[in-house]
Order: sequence, then structure tokens, then C-alpha cells
Amino acid sequence: VARAQEAFGGLDVLVNNAYSCHRDPDRFEEWEEAPWYEDFEVTLHGAARCARAALPLLARSGGRGAIVNVGSVNAEQHFGDHAYSAAKAGLASLTRTLAVESAPRGVRVNLVEPGTVRTDVWRDRAAMLEQARAHYPLGRVGEPEDIAAAVAFLASRDAAWVTGVSLPVDGGLLVSNLAMNRTMAR
Repeated sequence: VARAQEAFGGLDVLVNNAYSCHRDPDRFEEWEEAPWYEDFEVTLHGAARCARAALPLLARSGGRGAIVNVGSVNAEQHFGDHAYSAAKAGLASLTRTLAVESAPRGVRVNLVEPGTVRTDVWRDRAAMLEQARAHYPLGRVGEPEDIAAAVAFLASRDAAWVTGVSLPVDGGLLVSNLAMNRTMAR
């Protein structure tokens, strides 16, 4: 934030896009505390710290201030990864509360909730990515450009009257249960 202030004289947009996700053990009671806390530290607390640091500059941006948090469909439904999912749900709640608090200062706060997106995380798991594709009504997993376009919209003046929303960018995953539909249609 200080470097943005120094280099550009201010700050108009903050995008919080960091996360940590440790895989679930076989049983919840087998969770170790360190990975649980790391998922929260990076995913939720990191975003809160960045927002706290950026808000004074965003409030001075003449009504152009925007925070766009990158959440996950995991905040909405069960897809595994307990700590990651809980941290993303916390980020959705933080988005709503910050939106209300920041609005009088001209700062909008929104959240994008991606589904499965073809990123480096999936580089060595192409078969899993292909299996995931079958669960999306639009017939594919997301691409980074899909998420970037939603973030760019929420950060732009085109979304000047949008604050406190969680926007699923998920190929229809949250509104459908294709696996069950296909099973029942047989």
C-alpha cells in the first residue's frame, strides 16, 4: 500500500486474491491446528490486513475506491476443505460488513466466488480437472480470464452502484446439481 501511494500518489482498487488450502484428513477430528490456522491466516486475516491498510487511501480516491475479494464457491456449499471453506465464508461475511462500513467514505467492497478454474494448482491433475468439467452446466471449468473479467467489472466505475455482493463466477455450479440430474434421468 505504501509503495502504491509512493508510486502512484494514491490507490483506487485493492484485489485480495491470496489463499491457503490444506487438504482435509479422512476425519475432521484428525485435523492438526497448524494447517487450519494457516488457511485462516492467509485467506481471511491477510485480506483483512490488506483492507485495513488500504482503506484510508481508497477513501481518498474521490469515490473510485473499490475492494474486490476473491472468495470461492466453497463458501456456499460443501466441496471439502473445511478450513479453506470456512475462511472463504468468513471473507464473504467480511465483504458484507466492510461494504456497509466503507460506503459512506465512497469505497465499494464486493466478492467474486469462482468455481473450479484452470490454474497452476491443477497443472498435474488434468484428469481431475476433466472430471470436474462434467459438473458444470456450461460444460467447462473456468479460465483465469473469466475471473479476471468479473474482478475488473466489480473494480470499475461500471459497478459504481454495486457493493456488498458475492458474485458467483462458476459456470452455473451453484444453481445446478448436474450429477444428480443425470443420474435421475436414467
